[in-house]
Parts: sequence; C-alpha cells; structure tokens
Amino acid sequence: MSLTDLPPGGARAVARCDALAVAPFSDMQGGLFRAYLTPAYAAAQEVVAGWMERAGMQVRRDTAANLVGRYEGALGHAPALVIGSHLDSVRDGGAYDGPLGIMLGIEAIAALNAQGRRLPFPIEVYAFGDEEGSRFPAAMLTSRAVAGTLDAAALDIADAAGVTLAEALASTRDYLAAARAPGATLAYLEAHIEQGPVLEAEGLAVGTVTGIAAQRRYAVTVGGMAGHAGTTAMRLRRDPLAGAAAMVLAVEQVARGDDSDVVATVGMIEARPGAPNVIPGEVRFTIDVRSGAEDRRDRAAKAILARIVEIADARGLDCAVERIHDLAASPCDPALMDMMDAALAAAGQPVRRLVSGAGHDAMNMAALCPTAMLFIRCRDGISHNPAEHVDAADAEIALRVMLGFVERLGESCAS
Repeated sequence: MSLTDLPPGGARAVARCDALAVAPFSDMQGGLFRAYLTPAYAAAQEVVAGWMERAGMQVRRDTAANLVGRYEGALGHAPALVIGSHLDSVRDGGAYDGPLGIMLGIEAIAALNAQGRRLPFPIEVYAFGDEEGSRFPAAMLTSRAVAGTLDAAALDIADAAGVTLAEALASTRDYLAAARAPGATLAYLEAHIEQGPVLEAEGLAVGTVTGIAAQRRYAVTVGGMAGHAGTTAMRLRRDPLAGAAAMVLAVEQVARGDDSDVVATVGMIEARPGAPNVIPGEVRFTIDVRSGAEDRRDRAAKAILARIVEIADARGLDCAVERIHDLAASPCDPALMDMMDAALAAAGQPVRRLVSGAGHDAMNMAALCPTAMLFIRCRDGISHNPAEHVDAADAEIALRVMLGFVERLGESCAS
C-alpha cells in the first residue's frame, strides 16, 4: 500500500516517517542522516510541505529555514497553538526521533479539517531545522530563533567542511526575524518518542512529560608524558589515558551512587598522539550530567569534578576542565499537564507522568509560552539508532490524546 492509499491517522504518520528515512531524504548511503540545510533537508521540507497543504494548512518557510504550516482558527487574530518537533536527524539515526511529532501534528490538523472544525485559536505546525546540532557546532538554533532567545553571535559558525551558516542559508542577515511576536503564541505542544524504556517497561503507550532535565556538559583535558611503550618503566609513567580511565569510572560511580534520577555519561574520548606503541601524552573526553532537578545535577557534577581532580593529583597528571554546556531544567506548564492527563484518561490510557532526560525544542519554546509534551513508547527504549521503532497503534493513541488535548485547550479559551 502506498502512502496515498493510507487513511489518515497514526499509521499514516508512522509510514510517512518511514518514507523520509531513505534517499533522497537522507544525506548518507545505507542509513538515515538528515542535517540542517542539506539537499536531504530541502527534499524532506518539500514533501512535508505538500502533506501540510493537503491537510488544510497554508505553508511558509521562516527566515531560519523552519517549515511552518498554519491552520486558521475561528478567531484569526487570537494567539496560536504551536505544535512542533524537528526534521533533522543524527548520523545513522532512527526514523521517528523528531519527524513523528511533526507528522502527528499534521494528522491532527487533517482530522480537524475533515470535520470542518475550527478552534478558537489558529494552530501552527513547526518543522524545526537543527534540534540535533548534527551539522553546525550548536544545537537548536532554529527553535531558539523562533523563541527569540538566540544571540546573533551564535550565527557565526561553520560546519566540518568549513561551510558557514551564512553560506548554507545564502544569508543570516534576517535569521533572528524568525522570532514570534510577543503575545502571538498561546502554548506549545510537542509529541516525541520517549527515547527511554519507562513506558515500555510499564506497558504504556503514552505519558505526560513533566519537564526536561537540567543538563551540564564538560570538556576535560588530561595531560601526562608521552613516551615509548616498550622502554618506559611502569613506575615512571605519567599516563593520562590510565588516569582518564579511572576518571570515567568515577563518573559512573558518582551517578550510580546518587541513587536518584541523575545520569552521567562520557560520550567522547580521544588519546593523543594515538599510536599503538606510544604512551599518550594527552587525553580529552566529555562529561554529560543530567537530572530533573538542578540541585541534584549540580551536586553530582561537583562530586564528579572533585573526584577527577583527586585522581589527577594522585597520578601526577595535569587536568583542565571547561564547562561547555549549561541548560536549566525546563518544567512543563501545570495546567497543560492536567489537560494532557485528562486527554490520556479520555483516550482510555492510564495517567502516567515522567521527566525527559533528553533535550527538546520545547525547552527553548518555554521562554515564549507555556509548554506541554507527550511521550510515545518506542521499542526497547532505543533511539538515535536505526533500530528505533514505534508501533502504528501507539501513534494512533498519541493522535487521539493530542486531539483531546487540543479540544480541552479550546474549551479553556472559550470559557
């Protein structure tokens, strides 16, 4: 069955995500990689724009190259509900991380349009461009631009090939004009795969998100003494890689020992000069610390850094730590969470609330308006991986919940 033969609903949303996971909508052979402002990104925007139009929306691209579809409300001048997620993908990623939220937004509009329904407010569906930050050395440029929180200095960047953002976009002169006007946004809703195992472990299709965890990231450089692997006695070595190994274990030990929602990850490590017969002279690695509460995150981060200094001192190593990322927790709006819970119950789903350990465009949109998020079960909790999977039945449930949420939001505006 082709996409054109599929009836509207959750199954079509999943099928459309699958269709976008292959050429010409991917920048790599044999897998999915769709980076911001690449040919694959443009191709995906083009086909998604067509789906938006067929659902009953007017379509535009803003100055940050976000794709935006608008479905007018009964009161065209009213602030809009924005439904959004991201169209880009990590390298060799999964089909649903980001696009599913966009496709479900389109399906929600298609359902309203088929019924001839107009809410008291317009609805705009945003396909954000670079939530993952897979091309340029910054993430969420486009949602920050829309939220009006992006500094112009952040636009002076280039990708690994030396192509600047201004060259990729032709110009960044009007980039910040993507910001939505004050008072133009009623609320923001994002549906997203959980990217974790909680919903599946509890046999649940969907859940209400309470907020996005606070994140802090560090770059650590450990210096020692390079030397010949065969002639330098063990007792005389100042091996930064051995020291870094102890530090990595300390990161894990501190996070596990906190016995809370704290998670800490060493995601990148590099030993220099990187030869099999040379004791490294320098090692660099990253640390990512997250928690639903900033005080827990900060407590764990402080303990981790103290252990790193302790290990470096004990081994006679130099150590430098740079904080490169610091994001506060982003709680969802309590009233909108209650509406989401009510929509879950009306759809026959148990009410379950959970925090997001991953960052999302919603954390930027929170500076603009109240936010709500809906998590959708993904198989084995796997994401950022070709094995990422969502059942069509779960997507259908998510769509019903989203429509129930929109209905309740409309009732609250009419009362």
